[in-house]
Amino acid sequence: MLVLKKELRSEFKKPFGKIYPSIADTEEPLKESLGDDGVIISIGDVTTQNMLDADIIPDMGIVDNKIERKPSENEIYYDNITLKAKNPAGTITDELQNTIEKSFNLIENEGYKVLIIVEGEEDLAVIPCAIMAPSGSIIFYGQPGEGVVLCEVDKVKKIAENLIKKLEEA
Repeated sequence: MLVLKKELRSEFKKPFGKIYPSIADTEEPLKESLGDDGVIISIGDVTTQNMLDADIIPDMGIVDNKIERKPSENEIYYDNITLKAKNPAGTITDELQNTIEKSFNLIENEGYKVLIIVEGEEDLAVIPCAIMAPSGSIIFYGQPGEGVVLCEVDKVKKIAENLIKKLEEA
């Protein structure tokens, strides 16, 4: 398990891409940025629900059934395979990483859509997703109080690899 040290939290809060006020504002950039082999990844309950409401179906959704650490009243549902992973706040567990890797295999090899339900928090899931996602992939996640971040994996993979090295083994 990898743990985020308190003194590094501000570094990890910086957005990994361009912030848009809403999912609706990302439609054109999404079409321009998504590569042929890329997948659409959505992290967070609000972001995933907003994408579904905008008829953008993520290939992989990662939710924790919470909105800003309070229980979510939304139930995320779309045609998918559902996987579960434990991941306490401020960590990236081996279980979460393995589940993300399994999801990419199901998406790429079987053509499935995958929803990962995290017991704990999914806040740091963008890092292993950015590292493992195929070229041309796009990650969406919420930036509290600001909007949604559209993250082009090809532009942030090296940043994610450097950040994950800063996490402490536990």
